[in-house]
Amino acid sequence: MVLTRHGGIDALEWRTDMPVPEPGPGEVLLRITATAKNNTDRKVREGLYATQDTGVATSFRMAGETLRFPRIQGADVVGHVVAAGEGVAPTRIGERGLLDFNIYRGDDPHLNLTPDYYGHGADGGFAEYGVFPSDQVHHVPNPDLSDAELASLGMCSWQTGYHMLTSAGVSAGEHVLITGASGGVGTALIQLCRVIGAVPHAVSGPGKAKALHALGAKTVIDRTGVTDWPAEIARATGGRIIDAVMDLVGGDITPGLIAAMCRDLGARRTPPRLAIAGASAGNVTQVLWTQIYLNQVQIFGVSHGTRAEARQLIDWIRTGRLRPVLAGTMKLSELHEAERLFVDRGADFMGKLVIVPDAEWEQHGASHALKG
Repeated sequence: MVLTRHGGIDALEWRTDMPVPEPGPGEVLLRITATAKNNTDRKVREGLYATQDTGVATSFRMAGETLRFPRIQGADVVGHVVAAGEGVAPTRIGERGLLDFNIYRGDDPHLNLTPDYYGHGADGGFAEYGVFPSDQVHHVPNPDLSDAELASLGMCSWQTGYHMLTSAGVSAGEHVLITGASGGVGTALIQLCRVIGAVPHAVSGPGKAKALHALGAKTVIDRTGVTDWPAEIARATGGRIIDAVMDLVGGDITPGLIAAMCRDLGARRTPPRLAIAGASAGNVTQVLWTQIYLNQVQIFGVSHGTRAEARQLIDWIRTGRLRPVLAGTMKLSELHEAERLFVDRGADFMGKLVIVPDAEWEQHGASHALKG
C-alpha cells in the first residue's frame, strides 16, 4: 500500500506492480509478515504536524525533507530474512526479526535527535517485502510469540515509552501518571513502569479499567467528566504524590496535570517532571510559565529513542518481561478500513492493530483477526 500524497485514505493506493527490493551492503531483505499501526501513520498522511509559526496543522516536516512520495508507510515491522546484502552473514537467512524503526544519523548509542524512521524517511512495512539495516533487524525467536504479537511489541510505541521514562529519570518506587493509557504507547508505559519498579497510574476513557489494572496500573482514572485534575488525582491515588507525568494527550488537561504535581512541593523528593510524546487532544496548550519556573517543573519532549534503549527492550522481549497487547489483525488490502477504524476506536479497543500482508494472512493473521 503506497502513500502517494498528503490527504485522506484515498491517498493510499493499492499497488501490485512494485518490484521486490534488493538488499544493499549491510542490509537484509525481509519477507514481511506483520506490521503494527501507529498514530504517526495517519498524521503523516494527513499532514497533521503543525508549522512553527501558526500552530495550525498544515504541514509535516521533520528530519528535513526526507518524506518522498510514493512512500510505503509502517514502522513496527516483523518479518523473516530471505536475503542478505554484502557484509551480512548468510546465516541470518531464515531468522525472524523485529525492526528498530529509527533512521539513525549518528553512531552514539545513547543519543538520537533526528526523529526520522522507516515508513517516513524510507519505505516501511505495509508491503510484502522490505530492505532494512541488518543491525536493526533484531532476531526474536521466541516460539510463544506469534509474528502479529511480536509486531505489537514494536519499537515505535515501546521505544517512545521507554525514552519518556529515561528522559524524565523515572526510578524505582516513583509514582507515574500516564495519559492515553489504553493506546500503544500508554500500555507500553504501564508495563515498563513495572519492569523498572515504578508505580503506574492510568488515565483513559471509560470501560478500560479492568484491562489496564490487569496490565499493571495501580489506579485508573476515567478522564470523562473530570473538571479538577489535582483533586481527582489525589482522590484516586489516596493522596499519593505524582513524581512524573507521561503525557500522550496534551490539550486542555495538561495544565491540570502540572498543577497536580505541584500540589505539595514540600513533600516531594524530586522536581515535578513532565514528558510529552503526543498531542491527541490538541496541539496547542496554554501554560503559565510562572507555574513552570517557580515550581521548577522539568519538561521533556520525546520522540523515538536510542540504539541502547532498543537493545534493552529487545532483551526484555526475549526474556519474556514484556507481553503483547494485540487488539487484532487486518489484511494489508484492508488498510483503508483499518485507517477508519483507527480513528474511530471504540471503548473496547485497546492495544495495537496489526496489518498482515494478504499472502501471509492464513499463517500469520487469521488466528488474531479483529472481531466485530
